[in-house]
Amino acid sequence: MYESLAHFAQSWGLVAFMIFFAGVLVYALWPKNRDKFNAAARSVLEDNDRPDAGRPGADDKKESRDG
Repeated sequence: MYESLAHFAQSWGLVAFMIFFAGVLVYALWPKNRDKFNAAARSVLEDNDRPDAGRPGADDKKESRDG
């Protein structure tokens, strides 16, 4: 029982992880996502007073920083 379960997990587990890895690559390299990833890469270099200052819609909040 253990050997057959281990064989199943090793063979189909490898296939599942390869499919998952291919999906991650497709998502990461999809041209539509390029702008989002470039903005995320540049965001750490921007000098903002507030962490959400560069996010769209962040100015819509009417909350004070202290309260």
